Amino acid sequence: MAMFTAAALKRSTRKSFTSLWQLLPVLLAVLLLASLIVPLIPVLIHKGILGQGNLLDSISAAVVGSLATGQPIVSYLLAGELQKAGIGLIAVTAFIGAWVTVGVIPMPAEAMVLGWRFAAIRNAVSFILSIALAWLTVVTLHAWT
Repeated sequence: MAMFTAAALKRSTRKSFTSLWQLLPVLLAVLLLASLIVPLIPVLIHKGILGQGNLLDSISAAVVGSLATGQPIVSYLLAGELQKAGIGLIAVTAFIGAWVTVGVIPMPAEAMVLGWRFAAIRNAVSFILSIALAWLTVVTLHAWT
């Protein structure tokens, strides 16, 4: 069994801080860019992007939701406000699913840590699944009511 020494702990800590220091500029840029885009989301939605039919609405909402990354706790409030504004349940569900799981703006930071191929595949799969799960959610809700 390998024993951890103080020297090994010191090397690991130094390496971790060095990696974090190198990633910090990208993380700050991602956070700043996301903070600029998030306030634009309600404006984009109210400009008439939605209201074109369930299929186009779910795709459009997922595209808008993919532009920035949101926190799941905030998504409940945002979903309620979007529904109060008259946006359909499929579009709201696709928007929230993409907003929480897909991140186009944070993708460079993710790619620095996990690689571009992984980040691209993960975001593409999450985008497709956010639309599919929005439809499945609404179909399931209507089947049970």
